[in-house]
Amino acid sequence: MDSNTIEMLLQLLFIFHSITSSVCKVSCDTPLVSNLPPSAFRSSSELSNSHGPGYAKLNRRDGAGGWSPLDSNKYQWLEINLEQRTEITAISTQGRYGSSDWVTRYFLMFSDTGHNWRPYRQEDSIGAFSGNSNADSVVMYKLQHPVTAQYLRLLPLDWNLNGRVGLRMEAYGCRYRSDVVSFDGSGHFIYRQDPNAPSKDKDLLTLNFKTLMNSGMLAHMETVSGLTFTVELFKGKLLLQVRKARSDFHIVISLGSLLDDQHWHHVSIERIRTLVNFTVDKTTQQIQLPEHLSHYEINEISFGGGGGLQKSHSKRNFHGCLENVLYNEMNVIDRAKEKHVTITVSRFRGDVSFTCTESIDVPVTFGNPGSFLSLSWTASGEGVSISMQFRTWNEDGLLMTFDLQHHAGTLWLYLSKTRMRLQIHKTGRIVVDVTAGVNLNDGQWHSVELNVRRGRLTITLDKSDSSTTSTSLPVVPDGQLFLGGCPSAEKHSATCRNPFSVFQGCLRLIHLDNSLVDLIKVQQMLFGNFSDVQMDMCGIMDRCSPSHCEHGGNCSQSWSTFHCDCSGTGYSGATCHSSIYEASCEAYKHKGNTSGFYYVDVDGSGPIKPQLIYCNMSDTVWMVIQHNNTELTKLRSSSEMNQHLAHFNYSADAEQIQAIISQAQYCEQELSYHCKKSRLLNTPDGSPFTWWIGRSGEAHMYWGGAVPGSQQCACGLQDNCVYPEHFCNCDADSKDWSNDSGVLAHKDHLPVLALAVGDVSRPDSEAAYKVGPLQCSGDNNFWNSAYFNKETSYLHFPTFHGELSADISFLFKTGSSSGVFLENLGIKDFIRIELNSPNEVVFSFDVGNGPLEVKVETPVALNDERWHHVRAERNVKEASLYVDHHPGSVQKAPVDGHIHLQLNSQLFVGGTASRQKGFLGCIRSLKLNGKTLDLENRAKITPGVTPGCPGHCSSYGDLCQNKGSCVERNDGFTCDCKLSAFTGIFCHKEVSAFFKPGSSVTYTFKEPYELSRNVSVQSSSIYSDLTLRGENISLSFRSSQTPALLLYVSSYYREYLAVVLNRNGHLDIRYKLQQDREAEVFRSAARNLANGQLHRLSIRRSSDTLSIQVDQHANEVFNLTSDTEFNAVKSVIMGKVLESDELDPEIARINSLGFTGCLSVVQFNSISPLKAALLYPDKSPVTVTGSLTESNCGSSLASNPYAAETTHSLSDHLGSVDTGEPIVNAVHSDSALIGGVIAVVIFVTLAVLAVMARFLFRRKETFQTQDPKVGKTEDSPETPFNTDPQNVISENQKEYFI
Repeated sequence: MDSNTIEMLLQLLFIFHSITSSVCKVSCDTPLVSNLPPSAFRSSSELSNSHGPGYAKLNRRDGAGGWSPLDSNKYQWLEINLEQRTEITAISTQGRYGSSDWVTRYFLMFSDTGHNWRPYRQEDSIGAFSGNSNADSVVMYKLQHPVTAQYLRLLPLDWNLNGRVGLRMEAYGCRYRSDVVSFDGSGHFIYRQDPNAPSKDKDLLTLNFKTLMNSGMLAHMETVSGLTFTVELFKGKLLLQVRKARSDFHIVISLGSLLDDQHWHHVSIERIRTLVNFTVDKTTQQIQLPEHLSHYEINEISFGGGGGLQKSHSKRNFHGCLENVLYNEMNVIDRAKEKHVTITVSRFRGDVSFTCTESIDVPVTFGNPGSFLSLSWTASGEGVSISMQFRTWNEDGLLMTFDLQHHAGTLWLYLSKTRMRLQIHKTGRIVVDVTAGVNLNDGQWHSVELNVRRGRLTITLDKSDSSTTSTSLPVVPDGQLFLGGCPSAEKHSATCRNPFSVFQGCLRLIHLDNSLVDLIKVQQMLFGNFSDVQMDMCGIMDRCSPSHCEHGGNCSQSWSTFHCDCSGTGYSGATCHSSIYEASCEAYKHKGNTSGFYYVDVDGSGPIKPQLIYCNMSDTVWMVIQHNNTELTKLRSSSEMNQHLAHFNYSADAEQIQAIISQAQYCEQELSYHCKKSRLLNTPDGSPFTWWIGRSGEAHMYWGGAVPGSQQCACGLQDNCVYPEHFCNCDADSKDWSNDSGVLAHKDHLPVLALAVGDVSRPDSEAAYKVGPLQCSGDNNFWNSAYFNKETSYLHFPTFHGELSADISFLFKTGSSSGVFLENLGIKDFIRIELNSPNEVVFSFDVGNGPLEVKVETPVALNDERWHHVRAERNVKEASLYVDHHPGSVQKAPVDGHIHLQLNSQLFVGGTASRQKGFLGCIRSLKLNGKTLDLENRAKITPGVTPGCPGHCSSYGDLCQNKGSCVERNDGFTCDCKLSAFTGIFCHKEVSAFFKPGSSVTYTFKEPYELSRNVSVQSSSIYSDLTLRGENISLSFRSSQTPALLLYVSSYYREYLAVVLNRNGHLDIRYKLQQDREAEVFRSAARNLANGQLHRLSIRRSSDTLSIQVDQHANEVFNLTSDTEFNAVKSVIMGKVLESDELDPEIARINSLGFTGCLSVVQFNSISPLKAALLYPDKSPVTVTGSLTESNCGSSLASNPYAAETTHSLSDHLGSVDTGEPIVNAVHSDSALIGGVIAVVIFVTLAVLAVMARFLFRRKETFQTQDPKVGKTEDSPETPFNTDPQNVISENQKEYFI
């Protein structure tokens, strides 16, 4: 046989051994009960000898064919002793043979000692198993988490209504090996590592422990370098402390709870270089150590106490048992037993033994409102002594009550707001009231003692906190004590009143007159009485460990539930799962928000935290992420500095920035370099002097405006560098200032994390750089949509994983009356959201507790082809559904029900797997647990589904305010503000100006024809096209001046309309529509409008009917008695009327004062003269004279609730820089001072010249005659005031949604 054959056989043998070892390892399903002797079976009772527990073996027919108790009630049990600790993996049940007796629901409990039972829980909440439906069939359950125990108990909960409890059973599993060591609280042993052992990058310590003490050190590990790991039990929780000697490095994490329950718990500490995994039972938490601590060797491990005790929280040695202690797969306990001299193993201290001796602890659980325990009192002395231990999560609850002898009153011992309180009532009066302790609802065991002797009553909590009072009453129980609550009156004749809450928790070590109550005998009903209690077990659960509160929510609990406090987290809901913030600036814009700082949660309910980000709501919505230096920064030459390195710290962390960039359609960042004898990239052939570092940490050699990998600047890419032989202007090494500027737009490289500037060490070298903020626009998720045009069409995606928390949100629009939005199935579980009718959305699911539906009915139909928003959430506490802003619906989850949603099929969107009830319409922005599904890409390859959904104005058109009109776009819409006096993205921003006495704004409609050119034309018909039979005027004003002319409309026929504040501050509207009659004056009833407050004015005339409304006052109606036609309208004037020769004397007198104050959103029919003057002076027929300052004096909008700070500009917006020496944030302080002084002088000089030039220009303009305007050009910002304007507004005046 050659070597190749031998090698092949060895490989096959190795494979066979691996397979058989694997099979043996996972094969743990041997029947455990069938071969046990009858003595291994016990029960609470038996109907007869032939119904005894020994006959309860699966498929056996001997005896009466199974076990049946004497009475069929919930206090019966069947117990099996497996004779040794065994790993149990499955359980089977069967009814009693040939009968109508079977169990339909039962509890499974386990124990190592036959006492202190622990219930088996599925998913940490479900305790009950479903049983049989007949006497013969076998129902088997494979345990989700195998248990290790010697004793099993089955407690029937429900049985066949037409029979009684009847049971046969089998358990499956395998032998369990256990090496144990016991500590008495004073001893410990030390394992020392072989100093010659090779170093490893991985360490693993695993062990099991059990104890009745809530504090004590389990293990302490030390390294040569001084790094220590300490595992200790503290108040029932397991802590891992990591310390570094002679440094401030100290990490503490906590896992588990209620670990002092005398049951085995598993602990694992795994170290892989700098990553430490800490596991307690089924929960793992990670620690990331600093890189410099990645290399260390553990040289000593102390178990049970010893080293590190003084720095621990508990300051105690461990009192309890450890099992199967393995360090790097070496059995430490086994090595300690052998005591080989060649092994450096242990040095024993105190009492340490290799057996686990357990004290018998018999607790009792009060879990229901009807739970109580009554005990008889037999006086044996002149005093009274009662003590017990209790643990609970509830703030209130009755522990004990009894009537006093000789009808002296009633005593109550109860918890009140986490404190212990004792009261004695007599004839309705409180004669004794004592309080002790605090925070007694922390889930820990607390002791309480009541001692009464010689007129002194004392309550002692935890053997230290005592309260004493004097009493003359005989505080002695009159026969019976009641613990936990009172029996119902119809079930018990004894008098027991409980005016307080019932106690829900555990009691143990109950002593009456210093004698321990034997609760096992109570359970056997040999004395005492009870109802709805669980004997020989403490059923307390820590519902906050692990916590279901997400995103840092604070968990608190009671006996039966938990509560999450989401304050300050940025999330809401029963488990703090759903973000209260939007995922992008685009989303905020579609809620009607303007520019400002907003909290943005990019991944919704995902792990990335919300971040405060500036949203620039311009034509394009920008997310602006600042860093620590966005100013132009100057560098002077220095022979000591070969390179200047600048790092940029952003307002968002790396994970947030990456998510923002990923969801954005476009991102950019300005990068500028100003140079004087300072080369940049050293083109065309040299090595770059300067480079920048991007997101991945890689250095990049291209500059702003160029493409990745090009080693060029923008001018090189565009072939317009000053020196064509170079690819950057600065590479010419000129003595004059030059610059290379542009934007970086390759998303994978952004943002700029650092900048290295190299050529600044030569004499006369100077440079300045600027790295602008990161700006991103567009939202790939917000508009991601698909149109379903067939009922049989759908999109499919991978299985949705939302086991404990699932949130789903999307928008839809449809004309159909019903259809399934999405569905995902499991073997039994499922989740579905559908439109059930035009007015009803249904969210249904099943996690094992049966189907549950959450419905929302809306008062309006949802099949109106408008976008509607659906939000559904399901967590361990509740399920909720919300549609638009209608009232939502919430369904509570069953208490102690199944909590895991287990799905395994594909996720269907727009339909179902059965291709029935498909959805017709559009679905947009579908998010599952914060992740957006790419509907568009999937729709491109799916028949019957089209990517994208047009038609947004029907849903978002209402955002366009103040006569703004909505214009459709493929990926959004825009608000067209050409017919509005407002501006902004939603036509929401007031256009206001502050006027001074000499300020004047004149909007001229049409210049007159010269009569000499057409003397044959009658004067009455020259301006017939500008005759008005009505006006619609609106404006806001703020002034303290009286009298004052607010608005004046002139005519070529000396007719006019004037809006005036008279000397009393009242509003007068003056109409003169006939030359041969005096002006008619209409006075509003509103008083004193010249009070410096903002007032809103609306004036409407239709023929001879005039209506005036001021602010919220009632509309006032007047009638004109003169002509109703306003002929040959010439101009609208705000402020001072400059051509005052033809003014009426009264108007001229008021006009002479000019106007001082604020005018805002002035509209005359369809034109907005103030908006034209301020925003489009070069394209409008306006003349501005004197001082006119744009202002926000007309703003009255309330602050936005979503914005942390509402602003309309950012101090460091990007701007162009002149090619001369830049004014910068200099590195050297002396240059900063000199540059600052020069800058101020230049700025003041330029400002004075600009003011003079503007004044002279405006003075000249006032004497110019406007050119005749026959009609509006395409670029005109306003439309002549006809009722149906035909002209088109220019692109730069539109506000878009991108």
